[in-house]
Amino acid sequence: MKYVYLALFSLMLIGCGSKDKQPATGTPDVSDTKTVQAFSPKTDQQLRKVAKAVIAPQLDGLANDPAWESASWYPIDQNWLGKPYEANDFQGRYKLAWTPEALYILAQITDDVLYDQYEDPLTLWWDDDCLEIFVDADNSGGPHQFTHNAFAYHVALDGNVVDIAPGEVPTLYNSHVRSKRQTTGNITIWECAVTLYNDNYTDGGVNDQMILAVGQKVGFALAYCDNDDSVERENFIGSIAVAGEDKNRGWIDASIFGTLLLEE
Repeated sequence: MKYVYLALFSLMLIGCGSKDKQPATGTPDVSDTKTVQAFSPKTDQQLRKVAKAVIAPQLDGLANDPAWESASWYPIDQNWLGKPYEANDFQGRYKLAWTPEALYILAQITDDVLYDQYEDPLTLWWDDDCLEIFVDADNSGGPHQFTHNAFAYHVALDGNVVDIAPGEVPTLYNSHVRSKRQTTGNITIWECAVTLYNDNYTDGGVNDQMILAVGQKVGFALAYCDNDDSVERENFIGSIAVAGEDKNRGWIDASIFGTLLLEE
């Protein structure tokens, strides 16, 4: 019955036309505004075990921290949006670690053109090159389009972090994701520290961060918006395969996320 209510809620959103009538308020990942959204129960798909860092990685974009030495590489290779691309246009992979205070991400991106066309971080941010971090702190899945049931953090080339707040308000969450990137040739290393919050998070309020612990499960996906010099982004490439024709559901449905299991 819970998911029937969620589907009805989604129908209400689509009927209001908020996706295609308010581009300035941020609908970054829309692919088909007329498709009825269905929210499946969250399963532990793409379950990945993440080791605790004895020493937290230093955010310098150098990838030489002890935490990264034994961590596995995982691919960013699922083309959620756009035409097929060449390997010299984009390649991506990432590693993960955690401490009680944060989830750490090391991403290595091969991109032949880094493109940032909008100075204002709240203007069409999804059409600039950016790393997008999807995180669902309690791994509950379900809708999060304009709620904090989960977050979809767009980390821009200049380090600004954007997601859509309740009320369809584009909002900076720079305190949630700290990052540093270094680019050599066409290879960029991003190091990010993500502070997690539960779904009671209130914008402008007093919020306690989630303290991470062994055995905790976190919903997670990683993606990259790639634009080489176009009005709109040319590709959106993610870390997890999404079933069905609409691959671009991460900004709406946390049930498509993978699952991280935090270990000692």
